[in-house]
Amino acid sequence: MFRPRRLRSNPQIRNLVRETTLSVNDFIYPMFIEEGENIRKEIISMPGIYRTSIDRLDAELQELVDLGINSIMLFGIPKKKDAIGSESWNSEGVVQQAARYIKAKYPQLYLVADICFCEYTDHGHCGVLDGETVNNDETLLNLEKQTLSMAEAGFDMLAPSGMMDGGIGVMRDVLDLNGYENMPLMAYAVKYSSAFYGPFRDAADSAPSFGDRKTYQMDPANRLEAIKEATLDLQQGADILMVKPALSYLDIIREVKDQFDVPIAAYNVSGEYAMVKAAAANGWIDGEKVMLEKLMSMKRAGADIILTYHAKEAAKLLI
Repeated sequence: MFRPRRLRSNPQIRNLVRETTLSVNDFIYPMFIEEGENIRKEIISMPGIYRTSIDRLDAELQELVDLGINSIMLFGIPKKKDAIGSESWNSEGVVQQAARYIKAKYPQLYLVADICFCEYTDHGHCGVLDGETVNNDETLLNLEKQTLSMAEAGFDMLAPSGMMDGGIGVMRDVLDLNGYENMPLMAYAVKYSSAFYGPFRDAADSAPSFGDRKTYQMDPANRLEAIKEATLDLQQGADILMVKPALSYLDIIREVKDQFDVPIAAYNVSGEYAMVKAAAANGWIDGEKVMLEKLMSMKRAGADIILTYHAKEAAKLLI
């Protein structure tokens, strides 16, 4: 009689036959950089995550280095917003300044820029409005400007999240024409219009002032459309494909991984983080165990890279 339990009898044998491993090298840690001075404000709906000004970044950056977290993604929160998000391509914008600061003091950190407009527009949508609709092609013109600005600021990789049709192609062209042909693009290729983004919109002041983003982000009911979106982004020059959110879309992560021979990223988004934190604070779950289990599920589903607000606390347990 074959007995599967033979290979579960103690920690040593379980470790030997473990199919999936989770490592600090899998993580990208998102950070919110706010324009101003002496700012260090905890985000109420995301306990343990802060909006921080550049002059207060050092302690957290050193902590990341000490934990072995080598990759971070920056989101900017500017003082000035307008209808087209022009601060996103200001060479002296908050994220551009942060990139130069971090590269000068922590060159070992790999910097990823979120490329979008929702944090920079006064209406909170991800592009130029035509009435109450985002004008795709007008937005692409500004996407070129933002792309070049972030590349010139010193970012190592760009991650466009706006879900504009043709966005990857426009970015790849402007990078190649300006000497950044080696700059990788991590496409938010499969980004669903999800209710799990709520706390992020508190963090980045990016909630839309009207309507929603269903005309450009994907319908959560769609599976085949994910393959179509990923295919288009690869054809236009994406190097890494992202699925967002992660936890409710593990089936999509696996399908994209099976279909495409490129690295797959999963974004463990703010709502997924906040639910664990709230339940743990109430004593309903073991927060650390649930955190590691859900991160492992993303890796098992096929994610090579996990963007997660849990990165620091997970790293402490994985060391």
